[in-house]
Amino acid sequence: MHANARLIESFYASFARRDAAGMLACYHPEATFSDPVFQNLDAARARAMWRMLVERGRDLEVRVSRIEADDARGRAHWDATYTFTATGRKVANSIDAEFAFRDGLIVGHRDRFDLWRWAGMALGAKGRLLGWAPFVQAAIRSQAARGLAAYMSKHGAA
Repeated sequence: MHANARLIESFYASFARRDAAGMLACYHPEATFSDPVFQNLDAARARAMWRMLVERGRDLEVRVSRIEADDARGRAHWDATYTFTATGRKVANSIDAEFAFRDGLIVGHRDRFDLWRWAGMALGAKGRLLGWAPFVQAAIRSQAARGLAAYMSKHGAA
């Protein structure tokens, strides 16, 4: 197994244990992260996001598969099951991740998933009916950004 594939494996093993420090040890100091909700995060915000998600994910289950990597790029598929704290609804999200590496660490991380499908699980009927709509997706992103900013204000930036 390529060293970067082991790095991805270590990242998700730490995530499954809800070990934010272990996850962040896999990230380069200049790492960026983006997904359909938390878009274009710099290193400090990406680190805070993982800490926040790990702290809030009391019943979080993470399963990773299809890990591939070479010297520059990698990918994996992962599934997360958890209770969305804002609504108390159960979510089973299926995510495809892409990675870029520098200095033996993750420097770029992009997760892709169906935000409409996620909204249906997390928000219920409103999400199922309107989760495709740009204004609903923008509201989801805005709420997530406010939550991350509040977390960072309370716990520090990195």
